[in-house]
Amino acid sequence: MNPQTLVETILDENRNLLTRVSKEQVDYLVKALDNSERIFCAAQGRSGYILRCFCMRLMQFGYQTFFVGETITPKIGKGDMLIVLSGSGQTNLTQEWIRVARQQGATTFGIIGVEDSPIGRALDYSLSLPAGSKLGFSGASSSIQPPGSLFEQAAFVLLETIVLALYQMRGCDPQGILDHHANLE
Repeated sequence: MNPQTLVETILDENRNLLTRVSKEQVDYLVKALDNSERIFCAAQGRSGYILRCFCMRLMQFGYQTFFVGETITPKIGKGDMLIVLSGSGQTNLTQEWIRVARQQGATTFGIIGVEDSPIGRALDYSLSLPAGSKLGFSGASSSIQPPGSLFEQAAFVLLETIVLALYQMRGCDPQGILDHHANLE
C-alpha cells in the first residue's frame, strides 16, 4: 500500500471505533473530572505516554493532576479520582493502583480495551474502546495495525475530545492555559 492509503485506513479504523463510544460515559467522565478534588492518571507502556499528555493538559487547565509513579505524586484519597488507561485490561500494576485508590475512597475510572477483564471489573466506572490489545483482538474491532495501535490512537483522540469539552465548558481561555504552560522547556 502507498502511504496515503495507509493513512486513510488508519483514520477509518479510528473513526469506526470512536463512533461506538458511549456519549453517556464521556459526559460522566467530563463531569467527574470537573468535580474531583485531585486527578491521578496511571498507565503503563505506550498507554502511559498517551495518558501523560492528558494529565499535562488537565494541569494546564488548572486542575490538580498527578501521574502515578512520579516522585511528586501525593497520597490519593476521598474526593480524588484515579483514571487508568489499559488496552488489555490485565496489567498487574494498574490493578494494584485501582485497589489502593478504592481502598482510600477515591473514585476509579478507566478507558479500557476489554471490559470483561480484571481491570474492567475492578473499576467504579469505565469507558470501552474495544480495539484489541497486545494480547489479541478477541471481540474487538478489526485492524490492519500492530496489536495495541488502534486502541492507543483512539484513546488519544478520545482524550483530546474530552480536553476540548472541558476547554469549552471552562470558557475557552487560551491565556489561562498559557499561564499554566511550562516555561522550562
